[in-house]
Amino acid sequence: MPRVKRGFKSRRKHKKILKLAKGYQGGRSRLFRSAIETVDRALKYAYQARRTRKRDFRRLWITRISAGVRLYNLSYSQFMNGLKKAKVLLDRKVLADMAVSDPQGFSKIVELARMNL
Repeated sequence: MPRVKRGFKSRRKHKKILKLAKGYQGGRSRLFRSAIETVDRALKYAYQARRTRKRDFRRLWITRISAGVRLYNLSYSQFMNGLKKAKVLLDRKVLADMAVSDPQGFSKIVELARMNL
């Protein structure tokens, strides 16, 4: 059987991987075999991180809302229950931002939630 050189195809594949490995240290950015392993691992972690980032941000928002609500002697769960009963449709991201940047507006929302407990 004749030998197959695959010049163009393999060069294109190598260039693609080495481009993704740019910035890695040592042979990981220059040697194809090391680069493949490192790039595969990096892509796996990137995939996982895209999912965990959503969880992390939700946790951060809940922590900020909870801290803001504690100033008014209310717990996070009571606050969210009051908002739900008051039919306030603000999400946690907006509430957390208000708790940090607009304390006066947040206090009005807390009073609205307290009235509907």
